[in-house]
Amino acid sequence: MRQFLFPRRPLSRGVLLFSHFVLQLGLLAGAAMWLMPRTPWLASVDWSYAWPSLALGAGLWLAATLGLRLVVELCLLPHHLGTRVGFAPGDMVTRSFERRPAVHDSQAAWTSEARPVEIEPSVLGNARVTRPAEPLKPQGST
Repeated sequence: MRQFLFPRRPLSRGVLLFSHFVLQLGLLAGAAMWLMPRTPWLASVDWSYAWPSLALGAGLWLAATLGLRLVVELCLLPHHLGTRVGFAPGDMVTRSFERRPAVHDSQAAWTSEARPVEIEPSVLGNARVTRPAEPLKPQGST
């Protein structure tokens, strides 16, 4: 049972697509067999009395086919991802949409246009570096 619920390898794409096709045909046949006797073509009822049950049946059939499609897409996810391991740099978007540099609203943008910098002694201030940089050491030696 553990192998059934948590398989080591996903089912092959062909098996998943074939079972999806067969299940969709089964849903279509079941919906047709349930809906056809309730239509005014095969029953002695008027459309005004038949439409609520026909609409309910068609809606349930559409919901079932959509749910089956989502389950099959979830089962096909390992095939869509392929042999990727981990995340690629483009898999996650971490920047806020409103705070991008390309925002054209000057109130919402966090970057501004270039301004000339005044070069006078009061603007520059004091240097924070108190000692010179050490030479770069190779990675392997300590």
